Amino acid sequence: MAELASLVQRLEVAVSRLESVSGSGGSAGESAAVSVYVEAFDEIVQGPVAQYVSLSQKIGGDVQKHADMIKQGFSSQRQLLLTASTSQKPSDAVFTSLLQPMSKIIQQVQSFREQNRTSALFNHLSAVSESVPGLGWVAMAPKPGPYVKDMQDAAMFYTNRVLKEYKEKDKTHVDWVKAYLSIWTDLQSYIKQHHTTGLSWSKSGPVASASAAPAGGCPPPPPMPPPPSMDISKSSGGGGGAADNRNALFASINKGGDITKGLRHVTDDKKTHKNPNLRGQAPVPAGPKPYCPPAPRPTATAASTLPPVLELDGKKWKVENHEGAENLVISETELKQVVYAFKCNKSTLQVKGKLNSITLDNCKKMGLVFDHVVGIVEIINCKDVKIQVMGKVPTISINKTDGCHVYLSSDSLSCEIISAKSSEMNVLVPGKDGEFTELPVPEQFKTVWDGSKLVTTVTEIA
Repeated sequence: MAELASLVQRLEVAVSRLESVSGSGGSAGESAAVSVYVEAFDEIVQGPVAQYVSLSQKIGGDVQKHADMIKQGFSSQRQLLLTASTSQKPSDAVFTSLLQPMSKIIQQVQSFREQNRTSALFNHLSAVSESVPGLGWVAMAPKPGPYVKDMQDAAMFYTNRVLKEYKEKDKTHVDWVKAYLSIWTDLQSYIKQHHTTGLSWSKSGPVASASAAPAGGCPPPPPMPPPPSMDISKSSGGGGGAADNRNALFASINKGGDITKGLRHVTDDKKTHKNPNLRGQAPVPAGPKPYCPPAPRPTATAASTLPPVLELDGKKWKVENHEGAENLVISETELKQVVYAFKCNKSTLQVKGKLNSITLDNCKKMGLVFDHVVGIVEIINCKDVKIQVMGKVPTISINKTDGCHVYLSSDSLSCEIISAKSSEMNVLVPGKDGEFTELPVPEQFKTVWDGSKLVTTVTEIA
């Protein structure tokens, strides 16, 4: 089945290439010269992308739907590369319109993951969703390669979870991880060879236009009509009257210093500042009012706030959108249940009993106290959180978090703490007298080449 899917993918690429060559108006030499990196890109589509799509079809469900979107994204990117290979670089506005198809697919992939948070394959969806912005390397200059590497690293946080869950269960998921990561590895090599400092455009040929972009954009505004011509020889008073008025004007100007003789002298009794009686007759005209900036419109934060949630959905405890809740308690727990806390601010959650795992996602100033966890406690995209272990926990994972204090118990001193892209992390270890000793988690490392491998150690300053 995988070989059949790969064959179909190659046939689609071949047909698309023939259509592009037959429809292009350039010379054969120019087409061969500019299509080199398009052919190199086709090798990625026919190789790791086709393998990833085939394995996704074996897994099925949400993973297969996600793979169809990714396949569409690479097809859209190939169309852009084909345009760049035969056209000169356009203006920024036109280039933005050419990027719209890929941008829509990236948003579609990320929205699909957010809409399926309860999916059993959520880690698969998260790996793809976190890394799919890598398709936007075409707009990254002058270092598109490192940008793709960052997106691949973001995916590895979730692919490691997939490997941990399916390593002993199903080899298909392990092969799926290898195939998906190889897409971004091969894409980095491709960029380094053909687009080192940014998307390479043709040096000849027409300037790329927005005709390849999807319809529906705003058309450019029509040009402004020219101002009506003014004929100074005509006037509402007739031709002869206008000529007499102009002659009188020039005659007055030619008087020189005698032009002021026709002005009347204003006596003191007619001056407002010298005659108090004139002040009460008519108010002095007021000057222009000072500018007052408009009052800021009230924000719709209160209207858009989602209601707080604390409920058991299947085997998942949902704790969402709590603000200033200091007494959140989950007491009736089972070993197969998990707790997922999302967007909770200035709140405290206490989890009693023994359960599988706990996750804090996008929480601020959050406190968590729990008894026993047999799996993992995860802290993702949080700020200023405090975790206290009353019993045992084997692993605590901290990712993309600024400010995290972990209070261990005497029974959890063997706990493994895994951190990535986080700062201001501290672990508090209890002493014999019950007092806690605060120890910082290193954030700065030194890596050297010892002749055979890279060796990474914590720097002394850390």
